[in-house]
Amino acid sequence: MEIGLFTEFQCPAGMSAARAFDESMAQMTAAEELGFDAVWLAEIHFQKDRSVLASPLVVAAAIAARTRRVRIGIAVQVLPLSHPLRLAEDVATVDHLSKGRLDFGVGRSGLPGHYQGFNIPYSESRDRFLETLEILRKAWTEERFSHVGKYYQFSDVCVIPKPCQKPHPPIRIAATTQETFPLVGRLGYPVFLAVRTSSITDLKRLIVGYHEGWREAGHPGRGEVALAVPVYVAETARQAREEPEASTMHFFRSQAEALARGGTGREGVAARLASISYDEILDELVVFGTPEAVTDRLLEIRDALGYSILSVWMNTGSQIPHERILTSMRLFAERVAPRLA
Repeated sequence: MEIGLFTEFQCPAGMSAARAFDESMAQMTAAEELGFDAVWLAEIHFQKDRSVLASPLVVAAAIAARTRRVRIGIAVQVLPLSHPLRLAEDVATVDHLSKGRLDFGVGRSGLPGHYQGFNIPYSESRDRFLETLEILRKAWTEERFSHVGKYYQFSDVCVIPKPCQKPHPPIRIAATTQETFPLVGRLGYPVFLAVRTSSITDLKRLIVGYHEGWREAGHPGRGEVALAVPVYVAETARQAREEPEASTMHFFRSQAEALARGGTGREGVAARLASISYDEILDELVVFGTPEAVTDRLLEIRDALGYSILSVWMNTGSQIPHERILTSMRLFAERVAPRLA
């Protein structure tokens, strides 16, 4: 099983962008030193006091220059926000710079604020996503190609470079809504799950749709499942509960506010997150605890969801201090990861 570290390149209030980049890059190199298999980068726009990770492919190239072994994943690139030809070139370039270590997670994002800033209607997100994905595959696998679609038209273009990995870096599609899970299965791609606005119980129900879509489309074998989940490891149960509490509550309240702005059809989720208690979060939306408790819970979730790739988010809410994140990473690498292998 592959175990990775998920990051948003946190930048809470009062922190400079320079410090945010320095601390998160230190966490990336620490991940390689501690034996993590991968690091995974979000794409986040227009969210002051949360993140500086607006350009994950640029950051991925910098990580590639500082590491030698870990795979570098995007989790996820918001496809409707990028021009597909430029994106195809950038992904292929990073794939070469990393010597074929890039994993390419893609999605639409459930936050309408990302789209408003770029003046793209969120209602167009699904169609734009599917068209961009189609163009990327053509750009990477065909010497020259033409395309006539709803949003893009190209005639006899040749995208250079082609990726290092053949036919292209592994693609994983994020799914968050009931409609998306069977769609990803029918398309035949590995699925990327996230315990954020969907609880572990929600995902147990939703993943059934993915596997049904996979079978109905006639794809061989079983679709691969990757899971991103908030994790915090401490020496004592009390530390594991108290140290991330303020940051975690801040995150879920912020998610509620973002979803409540409308346009996503997830206003019910927003209402639930706006009133959720910390105890409820600990039960269903995070995995916090001692190394032993975290291991047991992750094994239980693996039995339920069947994930073969795990990405752990050590700084839910972006407000946990750097040194505590490093301590949590070390405890996870030394006392949790060996039991998950």
